[in-house]
Amino acid sequence: MSMLHESGEDYLEAILMLQIKRGSVRSVDIAALLGVTKASVSKAMANLEARGYVEMVKRDVRLTEAGREVAERMLERHEFFRGLLIAAGVDPEVATEEGCHMEHCLSDDSFHKLQAYLSR
Repeated sequence: MSMLHESGEDYLEAILMLQIKRGSVRSVDIAALLGVTKASVSKAMANLEARGYVEMVKRDVRLTEAGREVAERMLERHEFFRGLLIAAGVDPEVATEEGCHMEHCLSDDSFHKLQAYLSR
């Protein structure tokens, strides 16, 4: 599997969040959550499917094992940074947006070290 761009990671995270909330995921649900067009979602899903991260089954979008691994990692990071920012006094809406950016910029090693350090 090749490396994903930030947007690809965001799509996978959105799919996971929708699966947790609703069970099944359609492209229109992803578009609504991310605030993008259905055409953008269609293009992204074709790319992610070609790379082995999602499967399109009729109208449902499903994460593959590889896609779920990336999505869970991104969601964990997002929730960590969002919580950290809120604990520091940042407005929850701002923390959600900024946590989304922060989740992408650290290596796995740095993230886990920071997480361990702050958990002491």
